[in-house]
Amino acid sequence: MHIEKLRAYCLSLQGVTEDVKWGNDLCFLIGGKMFCVTNLEGDSSVSFKVSDAEYDELSVSAGIIPAPYMARNKWVQVQSWDRLTEQEWETYVKQSYELIKSKLTKKLQKEIEAL
Repeated sequence: MHIEKLRAYCLSLQGVTEDVKWGNDLCFLIGGKMFCVTNLEGDSSVSFKVSDAEYDELSVSAGIIPAPYMARNKWVQVQSWDRLTEQEWETYVKQSYELIKSKLTKKLQKEIEAL
């Protein structure tokens, strides 16, 4: 996986928008809430939300750390593109999307599903 593949995959998910925040972080959002963030310059790290059980397992894996500023919300940061397979990237990003989407209001969820 690389940034263009990640971008294409994220934007293929229903209702996703993108934004650049903090100067150089490409953020993918659902209903205005971030579900995946990657750095446009420098390192190739990517952060996303995971389930509570996966957080405990992944955050102690080689090449994956608790995401700075977001660890309390069960986000992890994968520190290199080759740390996960393409299938794993898609699985975790889709899961993050679904976790964030599930926290949106029912009204907003219905609006997104109608797109």
